Amino acid sequence: MSGGGRAAALLAAFFRQDTVTVARGLLGATLVTSRRDRQTAGIIVEVEAYLGAEDPASHAYKFRRHAGNGALYGPAATWYVYRSYGVHWCANLVAGAPAKGGAVLLRAVEPVEGLDLMRRRRGVRESELLCAGPGRLTQALGITRALDGRGMHSSSALVLRGSPIPDSDIAATGRIGISQAADWPLRFVIRGSRWASRRTNGGRAK
Repeated sequence: MSGGGRAAALLAAFFRQDTVTVARGLLGATLVTSRRDRQTAGIIVEVEAYLGAEDPASHAYKFRRHAGNGALYGPAATWYVYRSYGVHWCANLVAGAPAKGGAVLLRAVEPVEGLDLMRRRRGVRESELLCAGPGRLTQALGITRALDGRGMHSSSALVLRGSPIPDSDIAATGRIGISQAADWPLRFVIRGSRWASRRTNGGRAK
């Protein structure tokens, strides 16, 4: 992953597409983080779309605003990082129409660079457990609230173009760990990936 052959970052225009299109398009892209000259990276294998004002599970439902969710109303490709249940950070990228609050939660990546550093941060050895889940992902890749509100292109966490994933290899399922609209098929995962938070061979292809 290092060196001059690294792919370019996804353009801001990519994130201005509708949120579901962005979510599906992020599968197969590579998330790269740099902290104190230490780099980690993983291929995105699982995401969830949150549709903003129209989505009861979104932090922007009915255009709610408070001190913690201002980044949701920023430009497309802005990072929105919040603490879930007071325990771990969750990393999202703002997507869709301006000021509508749409975002994509990064749920899991396949670790491909900096695995030893990820293991030290996570305190586990098994590679399948390093980034399988939004809290594990942020801990392994060193993502904290400090990223919140930063434009992706000027931040320490970049999403690079990857190989497109065929629709037939993407499963759409209900979202995980929420109480509202949990059955909306807005979790997208590379079918059969052993790096996902929950392995999904079924699900509805769209």
